[in-house]
Order: sequence, then structure tokens, then C-alpha cells
Amino acid sequence: MGKNPYILEMKGIVKEFPGVKALDDVTLKVTTDSIHAICGENGAGKSTLMKVLSGVYPYGTYEGQIFFQGEEMRFRNIKESEQAGIAIIHQELTMIPELSITENIFMGNEITRNGLIDWHAERQHTSEILKKVGLSINPDTLIKHLGVGQQQLVEIAKALSKNVKLLILDEPTSALNEDDSENLLQLMLGLKADGITCIMISHKLNEIAAVSDAVTVIRDGHTVESYEVEAGHVDEDKIIRSMVGRSIENRYPEHQSNPGEIIFEVSNWCVEDPEVEGRMVCKNSSFNVRAGEIVGFAGLMGAGRTELMRSVFGRNYGIYRSGTIKIKGKEVRLTSVESAIENGVAYVPEDRKNLGLNLLDSIRKTIVSADLKKILTGLLLDFDKELAAAEEYRKALRIKTSSVDVGVTTLSGGNQQKVVLSKWMFTEPDILILDEPTRGIDVGAKYEIYKLIHELAAQGKAVIMVSSELPELLGVVDRIYTIFEGTITGELPASEADQESLMKRMTITSSL
Repeated sequence: MGKNPYILEMKGIVKEFPGVKALDDVTLKVTTDSIHAICGENGAGKSTLMKVLSGVYPYGTYEGQIFFQGEEMRFRNIKESEQAGIAIIHQELTMIPELSITENIFMGNEITRNGLIDWHAERQHTSEILKKVGLSINPDTLIKHLGVGQQQLVEIAKALSKNVKLLILDEPTSALNEDDSENLLQLMLGLKADGITCIMISHKLNEIAAVSDAVTVIRDGHTVESYEVEAGHVDEDKIIRSMVGRSIENRYPEHQSNPGEIIFEVSNWCVEDPEVEGRMVCKNSSFNVRAGEIVGFAGLMGAGRTELMRSVFGRNYGIYRSGTIKIKGKEVRLTSVESAIENGVAYVPEDRKNLGLNLLDSIRKTIVSADLKKILTGLLLDFDKELAAAEEYRKALRIKTSSVDVGVTTLSGGNQQKVVLSKWMFTEPDILILDEPTRGIDVGAKYEIYKLIHELAAQGKAVIMVSSELPELLGVVDRIYTIFEGTITGELPASEADQESLMKRMTITSSL
């Protein structure tokens, strides 16, 4: 009987959460000593599949079988998968910043002599492993003093210290600059040469093309296709078609666009990452929006859409390096959130719980919170005005609640989003930036929010909409900009765009 060529086989994996089938009959085969790429849109089920594999979702919480090195595995936790030789490097790094590299690498896995930790042996061992990942650095250095790229290499070193045979990297380069990304890809090729198999979850087709031996595409919880490739010869169009191949149903209200003059214009906007020195999150970005126009921004996770919007909104993110903003033809310096609001700009953030709402507040307090001047009588807040404003928006936006005095935490996601929209509409902005305005809300609530967005445009407001859902952008906006790695890579009227043409611009650096 011949040797099994596959280090890993996952067969018929089904994983359900309440009301959602995250994975439905997914199959994955990974050849020994290879780099296997897994692609798919945000929410396709890639990370869920890796959590099933690594024991984060233990045996019994999913259906299907996992075979590793020819044996069926039933991992009850991460420790068991690590003991078998599987390690996962998550997108959010998991080390303790206040501890040293050595302490992080050997945590829970200490080298002891006579019941005491052998620090000398641990440091020596750490130095050797760090060399394997190309880091010549003192093992006593605290994690908090390392850049993101170096921290990622320490995570990989930690996996190597546990005699890893299969290394899973979830979006490994999403937070890295170009040099660190290149270094990481070279390291993966080096690990492969040393007999370590890698699974790489990535959106970046150029990186997949550079290093992978096989590609599996997952869409809406299903394996769409899986095929071997010759490194450097990946058919990017084929992957894009597999990632997005679904029809757009009629889930979007009719919309007639009548754009007027350009009222918001950003030119050559450059912003540096506040954490990673030298990494630019916005590279010479230029775009404009007209009165009465809805402009979409499309990009994959980590492309820099939110960073661009937050930095434009009063330099709320990153280190501003250069660039200008004009409102109604006049250059303005929006150096704070207050100055952005005063100049008629509003921003509905992607993370509504942390950035959009104070979860301790009532609905009425939240709605007026971005412009308290409007409810003053003399120098005092006028609670009658506050109540009247809250009631007006409750009716206009059909916020489902028994009373505007209840806490925002009592509302569903869709109704919370309507409260955040109300808060910014109350400031009567000319320019409204909506970052993922329908994330995590149901189809019915989405339809109502689309109608609201259309109404705002009909009132002559300039609306910017960031969304990860391409069908949503194609169904709602008038014009679409694409972003990849902090660079605006294209601009298309929505009427001429389709999912494939957008995905191409979202995964390839050069402008088409």
C-alpha cells in the first residue's frame, strides 16, 4: 500500500451556529510538504473551517471527519491539535505584550530542571528558533517593543518550538508592510523546504500566485473548487469567478441618481500606520463625491478603507503625512472630529458598538449627542427639544422601540444602526460617510437602510458608503472606487461594474 500523499483530509465538514450554517459539506485535501491557499470573500467560512481543524470548535460540535497523517483526529481542544503537530497563527496576534519573547514562546510548555524553570535552556532554545525565522534579536526583549512583522515571526517561532508539521496562517500579511510581507512569504517557502506544510488563508492573489502549490475556494460555506497550481501560474480570473459567482437578486430599492456639483474632494491623501513605522495605510489617495451622489468604496479586509475614512474624518486614525481636502471648492483643514462636524462631515463607523454608541445611554440621549448645541435653550440643555428630536427620528427611521427613553442595548442590530444614523443626520451634514452600514443586520432592516441612504442622496447630500458586500455596492451606489493595500486602484460607474471587474481591482495592485 502506497504512502498517503495527503497530510490533511477534511471530509464533509458541517458547522452550524444558531440560525446559520457556517460550513456545509466542506472538503479539503492538503498535500504533504506544500503551501495550500484558501480563498473566499469575508464571511465565506474560511476561519471557521480552520477553527474546526485546530480544536477551537471541538469534536462533537461539528459533523464530518478530519484525517491528519492518515489517522482520524477528534480534537477536544487546541492543546490536542498542537500535540499532533498542527499550529494556527491567528489574524489577531495572541502574545502577552508585557512578557519577553522567551516567556511567550515557552508559556505552558516550560523547560524545567528539578521542578524549576531552566531559563538558560529556554533562552538558548529561543535564540536557535528565532534564527530559523530570520530574527536575530535578544530573547529577553519584551513583545511590546517589537513591530507587528516581528511579532508575527515570534508567533511562528513559537509554533516551530512545538515541533509543528502543519502551520496555518490566517491572513498573515494583512497588517504587514511590503518588506515584512515579502520576508514572510520567503519564510513559508523555507519552511516547506524543511518539510513543514503550510495552509495560508489570504485575499491577496499576488501572494497566492507567488508561493502556493494548490488553491481551495470557499463561498457561502461550501467548497467551490480545489485545484493544484504551479507556483507563479495561478489563474487569478478563475479564482475571482469562484469567489464571487453568485447572482444579485432584487434586494435593492429603485434609485434615480441626479448628482450635482463636487462638494467633497480629497487629493493625494497619505497616512502612516500608527503602530508600524513606515507602513502607509493610505497612499496618495484621491477621490471626490458630488451633491446627491452615493459613492461606494470596495476592498477586502485590511485594504485600508476604514483607515482612509477615519483619517479623513478629522484625522481620527493614523499619522497624517500629506494631502488636501476641499469642501464646496474651498480647502479645509479637518484636524479634529469637532472640526469635521463643524464643516458638515458625519461618519457612521463600522464598529457601531465601540465607536458609534455609548451602550449606557438611552436612545434619546444618543440621537442628540453629536450636536448638543441644537437642543440648548440659553446655556442649558432643553429636554423637551431632546425628546422632540428623538421622536422625530424614531418615526422617520421607523426605529422599533417601546420608548426613546430605553437603553440602546435593548434594540436589535438593525435598530441600533438606525439610532447611529439618526445621531449623525441630526447634525444635518452635507457629507455622510457610512462604513459597513448594514453589517450584521437582517435583510429586511438592510432594505430600510438602503431606502434611507437613497433619501439622503435625494436631499442633495454627498454619501460615501464602504461595504465588503459587492452585490450591495452594485445595488445601492452610483460610482465605485476600489482599494488594495492602501492604494485606490480604480474607479467605475456602478452601471458599468460587475463583481468580477471589482474583485480584480481589489486584489491586484496596478490600476486597470
